[in-house]
Amino acid sequence: MIKFNKEQLVMQSVQGKVHPPVMKRQYRVGSDGRPWILPATGGITYNFQIGDGCMGLAGDHVEPGVSTKNPDPAMDMAYNTLTCVGNQAKVITGEAKGAVGYVTGKHGGIDHVMIAFEQEVLEKLTIDDQFLVKACGQGMTLTDYPEITVMNLDPELINKMGIEEQDGCLVVPVTKVIPAALMGSGLGSDTMLSGDYDIMTRDAKSFAELGLQELRFGDIVMIQDHCNDHGPDYCQGAVTIGVIIHGDSYISGHGPGVTVLMSCRTPKIKAKLDPNANLANYLNFKK
Repeated sequence: MIKFNKEQLVMQSVQGKVHPPVMKRQYRVGSDGRPWILPATGGITYNFQIGDGCMGLAGDHVEPGVSTKNPDPAMDMAYNTLTCVGNQAKVITGEAKGAVGYVTGKHGGIDHVMIAFEQEVLEKLTIDDQFLVKACGQGMTLTDYPEITVMNLDPELINKMGIEEQDGCLVVPVTKVIPAALMGSGLGSDTMLSGDYDIMTRDAKSFAELGLQELRFGDIVMIQDHCNDHGPDYCQGAVTIGVIIHGDSYISGHGPGVTVLMSCRTPKIKAKLDPNANLANYLNFKK
């Protein structure tokens, strides 16, 4: 078991509601100059959840499950910052009132918190429904690894991820290892305690070599030579662990999004390739 300051972590209520798809313009222009009109962010996505493939969809930046936010800007900033991956979310309105799901990621720019619910719950939800999240995890520190920054990670989830301790390092199961050069949209952010940044997927050679077509919503991945103790920063030898939170994109500099879970400026984190390293398995999620 990974030791951390569990007794000191604060659990607080934050609240959001379904945020429907919105369009400021109809067309999105791909990196090849081709215009697209496709489903994108927001709403209730019925047929793609964590554990499902996030590549090759007839959509752009598709978010799995339920996309939520708070309509008040200050409350929304707290909602997007304090909420952590793996936190419990309860439906507090409508026909599905009382149903419980799990936070699966946070999408920057649009400022969405995504929540996974079983299919029968999704079918009962409407655009007007609201969710109470028991936000807990920010402020987590690892007792034996002070060099490692942890963020956006529910305290009940960390010890379900199969992380091992070996020679003074943490060995984290991941589905893919991503080179720093492929990280795009989201660079320049002040902090990664909210939002995400994207894996660029328009280069055919690296796409094929890394098997990026296999990526799924909820996959745990390693990013090489990137430190995210504050905003994303190139640093040789640094390591970042994150989770895939939205689907691929046709737009230049974009691709599947990664919400950061832990990071270190020194190689105190090692990767172990494991095709089962996915939130759906760790949360025992059934559609």
